Amino acid sequence: MKLSTRTRYGVRAMLDLAENAKKGPLQLKIIAQRQDISAKYLEQLMAILKSAGLVRSIRGAKGGYVLAKDPNQIRLNQVFHCLEGPVTTAECVENEDYCRRTADCAVRHVWIQVRQAIEDVLQSTTLQDLTDKAKEQGMPDYQI
Repeated sequence: MKLSTRTRYGVRAMLDLAENAKKGPLQLKIIAQRQDISAKYLEQLMAILKSAGLVRSIRGAKGGYVLAKDPNQIRLNQVFHCLEGPVTTAECVENEDYCRRTADCAVRHVWIQVRQAIEDVLQSTTLQDLTDKAKEQGMPDYQI
C-alpha cells in the first residue's frame, strides 16, 4: 500500500500546526514553504481538513490556520480517513462479493490483518505523539 501525496502532505501540514499550536495561527504560505508543498495544493488540503473539523481558519492580518483541537486529541486515523478514505488493502476485504474465493481464501485473512495493523497504528498515534517524537529525534523546530 502506498500513501498518496495528499495524505503525506496533509499529515506534514498537521504536524507543523501541532508543533506551533501555542504560537497562534500559521499562514498557509509559511506552512507550504517549510514543508516544501505547493501553496495551491496545500490550500486544497486545508479546505478538506477544515470541512472535517480538524483545522480552523482565522481571518485577518494575523490570521492563518490552527488545529481545531489539542494535538493530543487528533489521531492520525482521523487525518488519514479525511484525506485518503478507508484503509484498503484489497477489494475483497471490503466487499466479500468481489471474489468468489473469499470464504476459503487464506490470503484474504492476511490482507485483513494488514489493514487492521495499519488501523491500529493510526488509531494509537496522535499529533502530540509525533511532535514529541520530532523533539526527541532533534528535528528542527519550525519558528517564524
